Amino acid sequence: MSSPLLSSCAPTRFSLQFFLIIILFLYTFGNNDVVVNAATPAVKVGNISQVEDAAYFRIYYGQTFKVIKNGFDGKSYLLIQNNTRMASKTKYCTSRIKSFVIPLANYSVDTDYFPASFFELLGLLGSLKGITSDFVASQCVLKLYNDGQVQMINKSDSQAFTQFAAHFISNTDQAQSCNFATFLPMGEDTSLQRAEWIKYLGVFANLETRANQVYDAIKANYNCLSKAVASRNKSFKPIVAWMEYTDGVWSFTKETYKQKYVEDAGGENIDNSINKVTYNISIPDDLDAFHAILCTVDVVIDETYTSDPVAYTSSTFLENLYVEDQSCFAFVANQSLWRFDKRIGNSTALDWYDGAISQPQLVLADLIEALFPSENYTTTYFRNIAKGEGFVNIGPEMCDRDSSTAMEPVIVACE
Repeated sequence: MSSPLLSSCAPTRFSLQFFLIIILFLYTFGNNDVVVNAATPAVKVGNISQVEDAAYFRIYYGQTFKVIKNGFDGKSYLLIQNNTRMASKTKYCTSRIKSFVIPLANYSVDTDYFPASFFELLGLLGSLKGITSDFVASQCVLKLYNDGQVQMINKSDSQAFTQFAAHFISNTDQAQSCNFATFLPMGEDTSLQRAEWIKYLGVFANLETRANQVYDAIKANYNCLSKAVASRNKSFKPIVAWMEYTDGVWSFTKETYKQKYVEDAGGENIDNSINKVTYNISIPDDLDAFHAILCTVDVVIDETYTSDPVAYTSSTFLENLYVEDQSCFAFVANQSLWRFDKRIGNSTALDWYDGAISQPQLVLADLIEALFPSENYTTTYFRNIAKGEGFVNIGPEMCDRDSSTAMEPVIVACE
């Protein structure tokens, strides 16, 4: 690919900052380290990703390196091709810049609420060598661990992470070593923005082409499903409430990506019609108001945290309501009471925080089924506790592919 030294794939607000960063690199190491010459053949940068939807990362390309700007931790990651002179001469570890040699020889991940499925979609599990817990909802990661191909790393032992080319984390508040890299797709506002973080990982492995293909397929399927449900011309939009119970208080959750899911599935969020979002069941006025609002709801998604999801049933939910007269609850009469804990690893790790982030088209398909039941679609992440629907217990025996084989995204039939 014939290109200038720097190809920007970002909005102009990032351009000046990154231009200055690259000028710094050139000034520090000299043109012979990064520009084509007889001694150092240039790496062809034809394998690129452009950020289309995500708001919190940007990618820039040079002849022998790439730069990622991470909007969550404020850092710039300088990724240097391993077959260049720059790889052996350049090392950054400052509050603003970190450098990595790519493609990564190996990596580890902080596995608490970490979406390992992004690595699976890229076919990178073979390079995974360390995890910090078995709180994992990936059958193939569990298999690698059980087979001894992945080691358990103590979080408190900072030296243990130095053996890896990179350690991916999602908690930006923790102390970070030079090889720590923030990967935080769950911080984005919409589901497609989250899914596009596969491009972020692809850059570390020179797998931009694969990352682009996966994201394009997921985005196309998501948009097709949304357009299909919008074209059905339903006479009304089901009212949906995402809600949770904590210490005697019920709350209607208002996270942007959840509300967007409901809209794209053809429903209407309850938050659009009420001002108060929390209700203390010990206060009679609160309880009456809460009861009245629930009488307007068609579909409930119960997000209440429990340490034992298997034991959580519709009876648990109804008991926490403290409402004796449930005759006006359409979601009870129509058996439309859902939780997103259908897929569980090690009895505690919800795939909602893993596979559901990398493949939002499956979440949207689940919600469409919840709002407009067809009875011929099996949900992936949501279970209907009003109908006593059970779980899928994720275990290593369910892994049916080699660790180096990429997982294909599931494309839902769209009419």
